[in-house]
Amino acid sequence: MTPEELVASACPRIGGLGSAFYFVPETLAAGEALGLDPFRFYFLGRGGVLGDVEARVVASAFGYFEPSLVKTMWESGRETVAPRDAGRAYLECCRELGRRRFAGLSGLDSFCASAENVVAAADPAGLALYAGISAEPLPDDLPARAMQLVAVLREYRGSVHLLAVLASGLEPRTAHYMRRPNDLALFGWPADQPPEVTEADRKALAVADALTDRLVLDAFAVIEPGRRDIFVLGLAAMETALSAPEA
Repeated sequence: MTPEELVASACPRIGGLGSAFYFVPETLAAGEALGLDPFRFYFLGRGGVLGDVEARVVASAFGYFEPSLVKTMWESGRETVAPRDAGRAYLECCRELGRRRFAGLSGLDSFCASAENVVAAADPAGLALYAGISAEPLPDDLPARAMQLVAVLREYRGSVHLLAVLASGLEPRTAHYMRRPNDLALFGWPADQPPEVTEADRKALAVADALTDRLVLDAFAVIEPGRRDIFVLGLAAMETALSAPEA
């Protein structure tokens, strides 16, 4: 498996797996216990790795949300819970999902070793959310460690993609609308005012996607050739575990 094939196969799986804990019932319950509704726990939890910063900082890192929505969620949420505390609680929800779903999986030691090598090779410069979450300590138990590493790698590629979108001359709102046209209102934008998508926009998004793959390539390429298939198989096994009914 070439590095390019590894990125093409692994990154879509990482995108889905790394966000799998966001809105499961256990995460929602943890937020409720802190006094946060699901959306506020999402913003404070995911953004809490940035620290107790201004909402503008969080909006810049999230990229695709309407800034006034970020401001409302962040400022009202941090009146209840300190962002760093919410961030640590959110990350614990990530770990707990791994403990519940991945405990029976084999090969997690090899997967974690490869994932940690990618994280070590991935330069955090300009990647605020990735820099924040990758600085958090990893748990010792392999199921939780694997799930956290997938979340870290999701923030890595996501942060790189936001930079690539901007570098390609594309407005993040337009890029997001092209991928998720039904989620304008969810992200704070007027549902009845969609951006006008041009052919130039479509070409720019394709350029951004290709640029993203090129920018993450070196970090993923550190996985030894003989371990690349194992890494992808590990991700596939996690997908299967998450889709199976809980016992």
